[in-house]
Amino acid sequence: MLEFKHVSYETPDHKEIIRDVSLQIDDRFVAITGPNGSGKSTMAKLVAGIYVPTSGQILLDGEDITGLSITERAKCGISFAFQQPVRFKGITVKELISIASGKNISVAEACSYLSEVGLCAKDYINREVDGSLSGGELKRIEIAMINARGTKLSVFDEPEAGIDLWSFNNLIQVFRNMYERTKGMILIISHQERILDIADKIIVIADGKVAAYGTKNEILPELLGVQAGCRFFEEVRK
Repeated sequence: MLEFKHVSYETPDHKEIIRDVSLQIDDRFVAITGPNGSGKSTMAKLVAGIYVPTSGQILLDGEDITGLSITERAKCGISFAFQQPVRFKGITVKELISIASGKNISVAEACSYLSEVGLCAKDYINREVDGSLSGGELKRIEIAMINARGTKLSVFDEPEAGIDLWSFNNLIQVFRNMYERTKGMILIISHQERILDIADKIIVIADGKVAAYGTKNEILPELLGVQAGCRFFEEVRK
């Protein structure tokens, strides 16, 4: 279970991004959505340890991880996929997936992870993770890394960014497979209705606060415009 206890976050120039958020996340697949600039990505980075709360606590399975570094949180079983993946010049795709998995995996194992995200393994297995790869290719390789790691909590910040339509449809299946295989919690920051639709729970963030939290049957109708949330979801889709 992931828990926020009165968590707030201010930037160094004292702009308040997250405002006294308290919630418990104990479902296997949870999506966080909301208007641009609402604080969604900041929440993900607070979980990963990239940002440290100005006040409050973050707990994972009852353990206070608020003061832990990114590395220490990774050892606790947290994976994080950036909205804009990092490039690693001098490291091949296979080496990167091996590092992520924590063992020297075989070529066949690495290929299976790459194939699952729609990449032809023989074309990528020995390529460097550098500027020669497109944003979409990097995104899929990063998802393959998280898949190989199989941690208790996997956090994805807008995984659909830079993904073409075919790859996006494939991405939905990747998350379904990961959800079934790892038995860990998946937390996704997303604007996409198709991702929200496969989540167990949806958290809506607006102006740094939790505006709504519930099942997709409770939240999606309002976001889709069945109720007064039509304008809000139009903003979310931008």
